[in-house]
Amino acid sequence: MSDWSSAQYLKFRSERTQPAIDLANRIERPNAKDILDIGCGPGNSTACLKEKFPCANILGIDSSPDMIEAARINLPEAEFRLCDAGSELSSLGKKFDVVFSNACIQWIPDHRSLLPEMFGILNDGGVLAVQVPENYDEPIHKIITETAESPHWRDILGQVRSFHTLTPDEYYELISELTPYFFMWETVYFHRMKRHEDIMEWYRATGLKPYLDVLDEDNRKSFEEEILLKIRKAYPVLKDGEIIFRFPRLFFIAAKNRITKG
Repeated sequence: MSDWSSAQYLKFRSERTQPAIDLANRIERPNAKDILDIGCGPGNSTACLKEKFPCANILGIDSSPDMIEAARINLPEAEFRLCDAGSELSSLGKKFDVVFSNACIQWIPDHRSLLPEMFGILNDGGVLAVQVPENYDEPIHKIITETAESPHWRDILGQVRSFHTLTPDEYYELISELTPYFFMWETVYFHRMKRHEDIMEWYRATGLKPYLDVLDEDNRKSFEEEILLKIRKAYPVLKDGEIIFRFPRLFFIAAKNRITKG
């Protein structure tokens, strides 16, 4: 996959940052000294942690050079480092009081190995806080998947696996094997879009990217046109001219050796 674009991602800074704010605000670890932000992106989630824990040492990691460069510019008071969380967490060489990840691990395979590894780099009493998109039943996700798997595009795209998210029940069972001290919740965000093209812009930075990366310019244009046509049918324009873009997200917080407030 080609590098992520911080500029494209931040076109919806407020909407993308709100889940990070909501997750950070549920963490009960007031004396946290060392915090890890996995998948820090351009630093917007790290800024939420800095506001919540102003005295902590915060390290943001991401596998994208463009994201790390943007994060260093946007939040110079934090440390940022290139790191692939799927294979390089042990290279950090330390443990943390909070391990935080907002809308990142859906891109990383094998959560049954990943989450124990994330939990394993917590100090005693540390907190793991994670948010993952849960939009696989939403129209946009179904549109992209069904289009990519249609006979025409399947021959061109081949096998493109974009998400590795488990079900809530699977996360529950996985986390319960790590600790009895955890809680989970879901939130559906109702984003207000001015036009259908805004939904395309949102997804160009995330869910559409794995598909667009493997297409040439002509096929990319045709693929996007087909997706946009289906989006127009699936998302009605309301009386005030705006479009409601639903986005469900799953959150969980798990503590090591202590009960976390729910």
